[in-house]
Amino acid sequence: MRTKILVVDDEPDAVELVAFNLRQAGFEVATAADGAEALKKARAWIPDLVVLDVMLPELDGFEVCKLLRRDPATAGVAILMLTAKAEELDRVLGLELGADDYLTKPFSPRELVLRIRNILARRQSAPPARERLVFGPLAIDVPHHRVTWHGHDIDLTATEFRLLTVLANRAGRVQSRDQLLRDVWHYDSLIDTRTVDTHMRRLREKLGPAAKHLDTVRGVGYRFVE
Repeated sequence: MRTKILVVDDEPDAVELVAFNLRQAGFEVATAADGAEALKKARAWIPDLVVLDVMLPELDGFEVCKLLRRDPATAGVAILMLTAKAEELDRVLGLELGADDYLTKPFSPRELVLRIRNILARRQSAPPARERLVFGPLAIDVPHHRVTWHGHDIDLTATEFRLLTVLANRAGRVQSRDQLLRDVWHYDSLIDTRTVDTHMRRLREKLGPAAKHLDTVRGVGYRFVE
């Protein structure tokens, strides 16, 4: 079966350009012109990846990204944001909400195809994560993006959830900041390693007593302790 990609953009010329190049690259393509239509098609079709514009009518791309990540049916769909919003703050926000990559317009169709192939390759080569991780009263439900402590929900952003899950799946092993940038944010240089520390601090605050599972290894990085 061919890889399915949903292209979401309200500019017909942009949709035509992206869809043409993706079909030429061998992908199966569907399109949507606004945020509401994108959510409807994503839930019905379940694409492997969504190419998502940010400035959309109805719902903007950031909101669509957030809703896709919250829905168990689409939580595992890869997302590449393709937008004219080139500020670093917008890029970081997109990644914070759960996007796998962020490409700004104007763009090279060849680079777009390459980035999509890289996202899909990373996901295929990643070791399978356990669907449910339980450490005493702390439970991580991966398919439903849900974390509970003594049965009570802990509200985490998509990035915080991914950070916790990566560490929990590698319990006992120290993860460097650079490794976490690659595995959680999928970036080597866009984001400063201090971002990892900031997210760890927020994650610990939200986890409360459950933060005892997160250990700082000075000069190296972080480790999940059972």
